[in-house]
Parts: sequence; C-alpha cells; structure tokens
Amino acid sequence: MLRGLYTAAAGMVTQQRRHDTVTNNVSNLNTPGFKQVNAVARSFPDMLISIMATENSPQRPIGVVNTGVFAEESLSMHLQGDVKETGRNFDFALLSDIEVPGMAFDASGKAVDANGEVTFQPQAFFTLQNDEGEIRYTRDGNFTLDEAGSLVTADGSSVLGVDGAPIQFAPDALPDKLRMTADQRFIDETTGADTGVQLLITRVDNPNALVREGNSKFRVEGEDALAQPLPAGERVEVRQGFLELSNVDTTQSMIDLMAAARAYEANQKMVQYYDASLEKAVNEVGRVM
Repeated sequence: MLRGLYTAAAGMVTQQRRHDTVTNNVSNLNTPGFKQVNAVARSFPDMLISIMATENSPQRPIGVVNTGVFAEESLSMHLQGDVKETGRNFDFALLSDIEVPGMAFDASGKAVDANGEVTFQPQAFFTLQNDEGEIRYTRDGNFTLDEAGSLVTADGSSVLGVDGAPIQFAPDALPDKLRMTADQRFIDETTGADTGVQLLITRVDNPNALVREGNSKFRVEGEDALAQPLPAGERVEVRQGFLELSNVDTTQSMIDLMAAARAYEANQKMVQYYDASLEKAVNEVGRVM
C-alpha cells in the first residue's frame, strides 16, 4: 500500500514541475529569442519482485514493478522562431538552418541514424561577454548603443566582434547610419567606409548541451556543446532591424497545462484514497484486533 502512496506522490511532484515549466514558457511568450523548454519525465528504475523462499518452496520471481516517475531534465527546443520587423537599427534577428552532411533533421531539430544515434541540429548564436568577462550566447538580438559607443544587451553585457573583443564604434558614429552587410560587417553610410567592426556569430554543434541562464542567455559547460566561430558558407543570416520572437507554441502549452493539472488531480485522489485506507486499517482494523 505504501508503495502505491509513494508512486502517486512522485507523480504529483512530476506534474507540478511540468506545470512550472509550461507556465515559464507562457510567461516568456513575448521575450525575444526565448527558446521553449520541455520537461522530460521518466520512470524510476524497475524492481524485481520475488516470493521469498520457504522450507517447502524455493524463491520464485513474480515480475517487475514500477516505482514511480520523476521529471528527469528540461530540454530547450532550439527551433527557429518567427521574425518580426522592428525598424530599430540595433535589433538583429538570426535565421539559422545549418546542415550536417548525411543528416535530415525533423521538426524538433534532431536526426536519428540507422543505429539509433541522435544528432541535434547545430544552431547559431550571438556572442556576449558579461561583467565578469565570461562568454555567453543568446538569440535575443535586442541590442543598444551606449554613450561610449559600445554595443550592449539590455542587461549591460557586451556584444563581441570577430576579434573576440567587445564591439566599440567611434564616438562620432551616427547610430542611424550604421548598416550591416551580409557578412556581418558594419558600414558607415555617411562616408561609405568600413568601420572595422564585424559581429561574431558562434556555431554550437549541440545546443542541448548549453546551460540556460536568465535573460535568454546560455553558457557552455564542458566540451559537449562544441562552440566555435561560424564557418563561412553556413546557412545563417543576420537581419538588421528585425527580432526573432519566442518559439513557444501557445496552443500546445495550453494543452500541456490542462494535461498536467488533470494528471496532478488524478494522483492527488490516489493519495487521498491510500490515506483513507491507512486510516481505516489503523483505527478500525486495529480496534477489532
């Protein structure tokens, strides 16, 4: 009986985490570059149940019993979001469709070969540097030019150029006259001269290995992500005056919210049932004995 109680309680915790994940997606529906997160649930390791040996019979296996479920991890869906025109000179949207030879990626951004090995589609990111000098990656291209002529994000992180240094424009540069070319170089339209600034775009071979931080930023831990400057010829485009919107599927999110609530309620009723059964066993059966 207690095993069933623990199983139902584990289901409640899992559905609560699933609900929290979906509500976080919905709350970031209007966050530029936000990537939807999916909660992945799996069962606890199965237990082999056997009949204990007695004097007259040996131990015999009964079968396998499942001991519950838990939310194992949260996976980001690094799929292309819709692009919206803003008209702001320092809004940038990344359109990424990087190909891997011999791989055909499905709608979720993964490919499975004949041996069952999963490969995730590489993605392109803007490259940032925070106040501590640490490298971060983002798809949120909502940048601004501060008083010193530095290109920064909303939280003050510096946007990096191909030289690995924060992008810095000349103090007399006119923000409305800075245009970006197809290879992410900035041209001063007033003089037609190259400013010497080129935006650094990073290719991440396994975006699911990135660790999510706040403000739509990611970081690399270990070598699984394999982040490197974007090689020439990749199918990646940067559009100036546009922003990539969140890729959250609102319809599916509403369905997931209702499903999580119903599953939570079902497990809650099972906990109440077991609680009532235990109460009867203790108070009524025990009194009769």
